[in-house]
Amino acid sequence: MSRNWWRDAVIYQVYPRSFTDADGDGLGDIPGVTSRIGYLSALGVDAIWLSPFYPSPLADGGYDVADFRDVDPRLGTLEDFDVLVAAAHERDIKIIVDIVPNHTSDQHAWFQQALAAAPGSPERQRYVFREGRGPDGSLPPSGWQSMFGGPAWTRVPDGQWYLHLFAREQPDLNWDEPEVRAEFTDILRFWSRRGVDGFRIDVANALVKDLKEPLREVEEASDSNSLDSVSTNPDHPHWDRPEVHEIYREWRRVLDEFDPPRVAVAEAWLPSERLARYVRPDELHQAFNFEFLRCPWHADSYRKVIGTSLDDAGSVGTVATWVLSNHDVVRPASVLGLPEGTDLNEWLMSGGKEPECDRGLGLRRARAAALLELALPGATYVYQGEELGLPEVAALPAGVLQDPTWERTGNTVKGRDGCRVPIPWEREGPSLGFGETEGWLPQPLDWAALSVAAQTGDPASTLELYRSALRERKAFAGDESFAWEDTLNDGDVLAYRRGTDVLVLVNTGTEPIPLPQGQVILSSVGLTGDSLPGDAAVWLRVAAEG
Repeated sequence: MSRNWWRDAVIYQVYPRSFTDADGDGLGDIPGVTSRIGYLSALGVDAIWLSPFYPSPLADGGYDVADFRDVDPRLGTLEDFDVLVAAAHERDIKIIVDIVPNHTSDQHAWFQQALAAAPGSPERQRYVFREGRGPDGSLPPSGWQSMFGGPAWTRVPDGQWYLHLFAREQPDLNWDEPEVRAEFTDILRFWSRRGVDGFRIDVANALVKDLKEPLREVEEASDSNSLDSVSTNPDHPHWDRPEVHEIYREWRRVLDEFDPPRVAVAEAWLPSERLARYVRPDELHQAFNFEFLRCPWHADSYRKVIGTSLDDAGSVGTVATWVLSNHDVVRPASVLGLPEGTDLNEWLMSGGKEPECDRGLGLRRARAAALLELALPGATYVYQGEELGLPEVAALPAGVLQDPTWERTGNTVKGRDGCRVPIPWEREGPSLGFGETEGWLPQPLDWAALSVAAQTGDPASTLELYRSALRERKAFAGDESFAWEDTLNDGDVLAYRRGTDVLVLVNTGTEPIPLPQGQVILSSVGLTGDSLPGDAAVWLRVAAEG
């Protein structure tokens, strides 16, 4: 195994509950993931990132962890997990697991001990407990808001309040407490010894808070991420505190204890220049590039984000990462089919009717974006179903929604369930091959035509485009060269070279543009004549420079 395999890897995100249901209970599981290793190998991925599979009450889709060293019984056992790791490694596929260090479930043994203990006790010191404001302590300790809506504080029967930046069932840990730090280095070692190759760190920029009294208020309203909050308030009391880097330097030493070293990628919604601090040589290896994910469909916007991302990552000796979607955002095949500036929550609340999504345009642009992304130097993360061109399921009825945002906002924010619907494997069946029964979220009927079975072997399908792109991408292995093709970059056209003779050309406009002379390697659309249509991308083999 290469020690630096992660620098140009394609990592496929599996949301286990929505991937494959092996035992017929409607919920995807670890044996279900194992059963699809052959599919993932044929797709051409280098690693699997598993979203949480730990024991959990599922207040937040598994990100409320009750035990960090076990598998949820509904998803399997530790032995099932070991089988998955072995099966993946047999195919030379690495395994990255989610680690959730900002908070636990309120059902975690530590928090139950904290509730049973007195204020000021060591058990409470593991979390952030505070006295309330006002003469009777009935007001929250601060006006901090939860990311899922409502106050970030909940009161317990003895009168104290605990902090939860997310759902009330997710109490925040106190990272000023040495016992918390020791617990998580041990968790890293536990899974590393079981053979995992790396870790994705949930809300990596939130661990350390400024808890000096009186607690500082936050002027801006809660947002769905912290990128904008930190941009407007660089000294934010609970996002991207400078002390967090001491934690990751300690983690890097733990990761380097293993041979080969385990890797870590940070989920941190931060501007690129601040994100680079997390991937300095003595800290983490990668950080998700959410500015690329949020980029509008304009060549100039992509040029700016790509250039900045490459420069900032290179300044600390690492590589950029590229991601178009994940389990927290509306799928790109829908986003790119909506008018620019659409309020995505309003669109979801309308059941996907206002405004109407141009699904053909969205898929066309998503395919072009995939070719833009997959040729860039660095690591690429692909969310399950992206390779099928799945749209967002915006019309999920209220009765099936499980995202805590829905309830926390008084049914005004629909949440993330629409991108977590179980993916379709077959043309028929109660859950289109996901399992023997209906899945935990209903699939649209028209997904039969988007299933793996329906797309396999169809050269025009999105699945076959991804398979071809991942196969051709292997030619870039170990080559991190990149150069803008300045003679072609203009207006709606984005062009860059990989290696000496591969030209990537993207047309984000509506009018065709002339194709340079060269051999077509891949195209996101069928090409006729010597032009590239609008909303399309192509990889060309051209004459080597010089």
